[in-house]
Amino acid sequence: MQVRNLIVGALLFSCTGHVNAQSLTLRVDNIDQIVDSMTLEEKVNLLVGRNDYLFGGYEKLDKAPRVMDSSISGFTQVIPRLGIPATGLADGPAGAVVVTRPDSKKNYYATGFPIGSLLACSWNTGLVETIGQAIGNEILEYGVDVVLAPGMNIHRSPLCGRNYEYFSEDPVLTGKIAAAYIRGVQSNSVGACPKHFAVNSQETNRTEVNEIVSQRALREIYLKGFEIAVKESHPWTIMSSYNRLNGPYTQENYELLTTVLRDEWGFDGIVMSDWIRLRNTAAQIHAGNDHLQPGEQKQVDDLLDKVKTNQLSVADIDICVKRMLNYIVKTPHFRGYKYSDNPNLKAHALLARQSAAEGMVLLKNDNGALPLRNVKKVALFGCTSYNFWAGGTGSGNVVKPYVVNMQQGLNNAEFETTGNLEELYNKYLDYQRAKNRCDHGKSQGYYGEEKDILEMPISKDCIVYQAKEADVAIFTIGRQAGEGNDRTIENDFNLSEVEQNLLSDFCNAFHALDKKVIVVLNVGGVVETASWKSLPDAILLAWQPGQEGGNSVVDVLLGKENPSGKLTMTFPITVMDHPSSRSFPLNGYKGQRGSAGRENIDYTLHKEGINIGYRYFNTVNRPVSYPFGYGLSYTEFSYDNSVVKATGEGFKASIRVKNSGKMAGRESVQLYVSAPAGGLEKPACELKAFAKTKLLQPGESEMLIFNVSDYDLASFDESIQSWVSAKGKYIVKFGASIEDIRGIGTYWLSKEFTKKANNVLKPTMSLNEPE
Repeated sequence: MQVRNLIVGALLFSCTGHVNAQSLTLRVDNIDQIVDSMTLEEKVNLLVGRNDYLFGGYEKLDKAPRVMDSSISGFTQVIPRLGIPATGLADGPAGAVVVTRPDSKKNYYATGFPIGSLLACSWNTGLVETIGQAIGNEILEYGVDVVLAPGMNIHRSPLCGRNYEYFSEDPVLTGKIAAAYIRGVQSNSVGACPKHFAVNSQETNRTEVNEIVSQRALREIYLKGFEIAVKESHPWTIMSSYNRLNGPYTQENYELLTTVLRDEWGFDGIVMSDWIRLRNTAAQIHAGNDHLQPGEQKQVDDLLDKVKTNQLSVADIDICVKRMLNYIVKTPHFRGYKYSDNPNLKAHALLARQSAAEGMVLLKNDNGALPLRNVKKVALFGCTSYNFWAGGTGSGNVVKPYVVNMQQGLNNAEFETTGNLEELYNKYLDYQRAKNRCDHGKSQGYYGEEKDILEMPISKDCIVYQAKEADVAIFTIGRQAGEGNDRTIENDFNLSEVEQNLLSDFCNAFHALDKKVIVVLNVGGVVETASWKSLPDAILLAWQPGQEGGNSVVDVLLGKENPSGKLTMTFPITVMDHPSSRSFPLNGYKGQRGSAGRENIDYTLHKEGINIGYRYFNTVNRPVSYPFGYGLSYTEFSYDNSVVKATGEGFKASIRVKNSGKMAGRESVQLYVSAPAGGLEKPACELKAFAKTKLLQPGESEMLIFNVSDYDLASFDESIQSWVSAKGKYIVKFGASIEDIRGIGTYWLSKEFTKKANNVLKPTMSLNEPE
C-alpha cells in the first residue's frame, strides 16, 4: 500500500507540478502559485484560442450551459481543475458581433453604431466614450469579455479597404478618439482590444505583405496613435496585425511587442494575434504575443514540440501564461457575472441615431439649400437610397435588428417620396441581387453584407417628369468597403460614368425649375468630389452611419440636428495626388500567393515617410477638394481671446468660441503647431490637440482649453534614436480647419527637449524617401 501511495503521489506531482495542486483555484492573489501548479500542456492550451469550427463543440468549454456561443469570434481555453474559466472575444468596432445561442432559436442582435471614420469626424471624445460605454454594455450583457476594437490604423491611402473601421490620417486624433472609445468600453469592466498593431495599411495580401517603413515614420505616424491610447486608456488587450513590418511578422516581432509596447510605453495587458492560425508559434510567444487565435490543435502541438526540442523556453511560456491569468481574473466570466442577454437596444438605437448625425460632414451648402424648407415631396434617386449601407463588410459588420434606409427616414419625417421611383429602384435591386446570385452563387459579401450594385441609369424624360412632380431631388451615392480587399480607382474612388451622367441630368432638370439637388454620400471611405461638386446645391457626407442611418440623415437635412462633423482625412482632387499612391496596390491583386518580389504585393515601401495626408498637402501647398478638418454648419462661429502660456512642461492654450449665427450648434477647434527652423525637417504644421464646444445657443460662447507637452511637440531623430523638440519659437494656430486658421499664438522653448528611445524596428530595404 505504501508503494502504491508513493506511485500515485509521483503521478500527481508529474501532472500538476505539486502534490496539493488539485486543491488550488485561481484567485487574484495566487497567480504565481497557479502558474507553478500548471502542467506544460495546460500552459500551452491557455496560450492558444479555441474555436468551434476548429475544435468542435462549445459544450466542451465549460460544464455550465451557454457559457459561450457560436456567434462570437473566439475564446480562451477553460481549465476546470484550477478554476480557470473560458473567456469570450467578440468582433467590433461598430458594435458587438453577437448573434445566436446554441440552445436558443431566438435571434440575438446588437446595435449597429456608426463606423469609426464617422465617429472620429465628430471630434468629440465625450461622445465616442459614450458610444464605447454602450458597446461595452452590450458585450457585458451578452456574456462576452472583450470586444475586438477599436480599429486604429492610419489612413495612409484613401483606397485601403478597411479605412471605414479606422479614424484618421492623423495619429494624435486617432489616439485620442481610440482612448475615449476604450475608456467607454472598459467602464463596464469588460476589455477592449485596439487593433491592428501595427501598419496594417493595406488589405491586399494583408497576411504576408512586408510593410517597409522608416523608424521616424513608424514612431511619429503609425505607432503614435497606439502609444497615446495605451498611455491614456490602458486597454486590457491589443491585437497584433497579420502583416510583416520591416522583416518579421508583427506577431513575432520582439522589438515591437516587448521593447516598444511594454518596455517603452508600459503596456501591462495581453497581446493576442489576429486570426491567422498556425504561424511561427514559438517566435510569437517569445516576442510577447501571449495568445494565439483562433486556435487549433496544430498550434498546441507545435508549441509543445518547440519546448521539447529546446526551441522555446518554459520561462517564455510562463511570462505569457501569467499575463493571461492577470487578464482572466478581470473578466466577467471569472467574476461569475450573470449576464441578462437583454441590453437596452432601444436606448442604444437612439444613441446611434444622435451620434451619426453629429459626425456627418456638410461639405457644401449653397444659398441655404439646407436645412430643407417648404418641401413636401422628394424625388429620391440612387440605388443606395433604397439599399442603404449601415456599415462596412468583414468582421466589423454588426448583425443589426434593422437598417433604416433613406426612403424610410424621409417617410418617418412625413415626407412624401415619389412612388414610381421607389417601385422602379426596388425592381432593379431585386434583379441585380438575383443576377449576382446567378453569377457568383451569392449576392452577399463577407459576413452577410450585400455587395455594391451598379447604379441604375434613368432616362432624361423620366428625370424631367420627376422634377415637375417633386419639390427637391436627393441623390444618394453609395460605396461599400471592407475587410480583405482594397478599393479601386475607377467606379469606386471615382464616380462611374452612369453616376456622373445622372448627376448632371438631375441638376439640369431640377435647376431649370428653380429646385434644389442634394447629394448624400453613403460611403465607407474618401471618394472623388472635385470634378462634380459644383453641380449640386448641397453635399452631405453621411458616411456609413449605422442602423438608424436614414433617420440620422433626415434629421440633418431637416435641421433637427445641426451638422458639426469635420473631416479627419483629406479629400484630394485625384487619388494620385497622395504621395502614398506611388507605392500602394492601386488595383488590388487577384493572383496567386507565394511568389516573391512583387512590389506593393509582397512588400510595400512607404517612400512618403511622414508625408501622410494634410502633412503633405499643406506643406507643399497642393490644392485639395476638401481639406483636413473641414466641415460646414447651419450657424456661424467666431473665435477670439486666444492665449498661449508656458507651463514648465509645455504650454496651455485657450480660445473663446462664440455662436454668432441664428441656430444652436457645436464647433470643434483644431490646434496646429509649426516648429522653429533649424531642427529636423517638419511639416508646415501638425495637429497637436483639439476640443469641441458644448451645444451653443445663438450668442452663447465657451472657452476651450488645450494642453500640449514638449514631448507632444517632438519628432523622432533617427541619428540619435531620440525624440527631439528643437528650441525656439513655436507658432500655435487655432483652426476651424487646416486651411482656416482663426487665431495665432507663440510658445518659446528655451532648451532643446530630448527623450531617448531604443534603436529598434529598422527597415530592411532602402526607402529612398524624398528629401
